[in-house]
Amino acid sequence: MLLPTPPGGPVSPAQPAVPEPTGRFSRRQVLAWSALAAAVPFGAALRPAPAGAESADDAYARAFAELVANHPAVRRHLTAGREFLYRPRQLLVAPADTARVLAKLRSYGYVVNEGNGFGGVRRLVFAYETDIPGVVTRLRDPHQWYGQPVPLVQPHHVAVGFGNIMGNPGGPPRVATALAPPDPARVGEGAGVTVGICDTGIWRSAGGFHPQWLGGYYAPQTDDEDPLYTGADLLALQGGHGTFVAGVVRQAAPGVRFDPEQALDASGIGDEEMLVGAIGRLSAGTAVVNLSLGYFTQDDQPPLPMVNLLAGLPQQVAVVAAAGNAGTSRPSWPAALDRVVGVAALSPGSPGPVAAPYSSRGGWVDACAIGDRTSTYVPGQLVLAGQPTRVFSGFAAWAGTSFAAAHVSGRLAALMTATGVDADTARLALLAGTAWHPDFGVLVG
Repeated sequence: MLLPTPPGGPVSPAQPAVPEPTGRFSRRQVLAWSALAAAVPFGAALRPAPAGAESADDAYARAFAELVANHPAVRRHLTAGREFLYRPRQLLVAPADTARVLAKLRSYGYVVNEGNGFGGVRRLVFAYETDIPGVVTRLRDPHQWYGQPVPLVQPHHVAVGFGNIMGNPGGPPRVATALAPPDPARVGEGAGVTVGICDTGIWRSAGGFHPQWLGGYYAPQTDDEDPLYTGADLLALQGGHGTFVAGVVRQAAPGVRFDPEQALDASGIGDEEMLVGAIGRLSAGTAVVNLSLGYFTQDDQPPLPMVNLLAGLPQQVAVVAAAGNAGTSRPSWPAALDRVVGVAALSPGSPGPVAAPYSSRGGWVDACAIGDRTSTYVPGQLVLAGQPTRVFSGFAAWAGTSFAAAHVSGRLAALMTATGVDADTARLALLAGTAWHPDFGVLVG
């Protein structure tokens, strides 16, 4: 059954109908963003919901909202439709603008000094808690710079994993049975290609526990390990996300190798510095970079560190990123950058897939794939308030643009081996197909 026809009339069979984004947040988005303690001071706890009053999806979204609300190194800008997360007391500035921005800030009366930069930007650190979004707005005002260009400045944005953790509808992993072994007839798909997976890292025992899917297909390193647990065998909200993503990539291309790097913690939280660092640590020869994560930015401006990093990558490298699970047309970064393949999610349907209601979409999206996947996971218990404990034994089912993106990364690797071309040429060939829908891009099966 197709979803409602967008305003403007019916669409052709090549452009399935999708729900028109309203620009407003649904109840679950409110739980995960606007109700990130919107009326509660930073660091204060949210009031618990009555036991049994929430679905598992809502409980998961609420758990993430509470985590962010109480995180000492995360601040929230909560203006409706312009939400984003950022690091406190930090401002990122283009090197050429640093001196005059410092002078301007000091003329305003701020105590601020230069810290360590990254990703081709300088970091300015305020001595005291500061309204960083307000400072950025003021510095971006042309009236502050009579006769001078407006400087390139931004907050240090916080990124999150997109395993359905942005709240529309946020859903936890589900217990699943083991995958069947890889098909021997497909072992050539992706052979000789390395996909970099910048995520929560990889479970320490992933190769031994999943020998057919993960064993021998990556080089284990201590600094790539996903910490997974909050204590004992209690899983953090996104513990195992990177291990799940790795399995999706390998299912899409059973001969591919992967290089896991940690860009997010086990709760699914990272920042631009962590992301730039993870990409920078990828092994030489990495052909495809998978980013099953992303973030909103202030004023929806392209993030300077990612723009700089992509400009420095070899041209033949392809970058794939999740479009996000906010159910909106608002651009998520880095998926919305021109060089990046932004991937939206579809849900299984009859006679064919339908738009996943949680998936972000828009003209900046390049491709789409099924976001509901079963994959390699980790052992442990996921405990959500008011919900039955979920006990995992190494496999899970999960939905999100994270997993649609991972599938596309794997299929890019498979296309490389099938055609003998580099990753960027494969990217161009993949995107040359007919769009499934203008807001979802090309369907990758």
